[in-house]
Amino acid sequence: MKTFVPPIKSQGIKTKLVEWIYTNVEQIEYDRWVEPFMGTGVVAFNIQPKKAILCDSNPHLIRFYKAIQQKEITAPIVKQFLIQEGQKLLESEGKYYYDVRNRFNEKKAPLDFLFLSRSCFNGMMRFNKKGGFNVPFCKKPNRFAQALVTKITNQVKNIGQIIENGDFEFKNLDFQATLKLIDTNDLVYSDPPYIGRHVDYFDSWSEEEEIILRDGLVNANAKFMLSTWLSNKYRTNDYVFSIWKDCYVATKEHFYHVGAKESNRNAVYEALLSNVKLKDSIENQAMKVRIDTNQSQLTTQEKKYESSKQLSLRFEEK
Repeated sequence: MKTFVPPIKSQGIKTKLVEWIYTNVEQIEYDRWVEPFMGTGVVAFNIQPKKAILCDSNPHLIRFYKAIQQKEITAPIVKQFLIQEGQKLLESEGKYYYDVRNRFNEKKAPLDFLFLSRSCFNGMMRFNKKGGFNVPFCKKPNRFAQALVTKITNQVKNIGQIIENGDFEFKNLDFQATLKLIDTNDLVYSDPPYIGRHVDYFDSWSEEEEIILRDGLVNANAKFMLSTWLSNKYRTNDYVFSIWKDCYVATKEHFYHVGAKESNRNAVYEALLSNVKLKDSIENQAMKVRIDTNQSQLTTQEKKYESSKQLSLRFEEK
């Protein structure tokens, strides 16, 4: 499976998990794909459903992808913009970043949003209480060198083609409003901020909201999947066995780069929770038993590689 990477960057992006998610989705029948937390769109753009409603509470994400859909943003436009703005960034030794950030916070232009996403510190997407983007510069004045501009341009081109070939509807809605749009024949994929862990999102997230999400998904009577974390080397996500106790659990080991500190960059067991049996999933209680008895939490089969054969040469003295 070829993985398509979106042009917008964000911490916690599912790029390295989309193939695993895809293998757990491909056998499920549904009429429409629904996401209450679209984020960068990486999952939907790789699943490539025929019909989808992609929602997010972050208006800048929705505005950006609508601009691609309406061809207000194209690969040639992005290339010209990033070359021009990247040169200003270089000549100012990085100070121009803050001019763009101020301009974006005033005018909300999608191209400025792309610029900030690809030149801010550590790929973060953080906003202040007034909704202003407040992430500092990555301290690389030559950020938009030719190689990166070409990479981003190709990403815009690829995602634009995927959007054009599908029936995608982008909506700036919070998750509760999105839950009201669900039909019984939909497949809902939810990727909320990870409860109990450091989150970096347009809105904060609480236990109350996690329960509201659970109730909304259950009451919709549709098939659903939810991404969350199961455990890391320090602790277990107990919400999997309380709020989501009726769900099947599939797991995969994953490494997140979240935050500036090395202590925040650890391997975790990523979990897919669902109200339908997935290819890699086991029952919730079975996973709880594994944890309690210190058994492997991994439900996916680890990749096995054939051992390399060593060729030996024998020299015979004549």
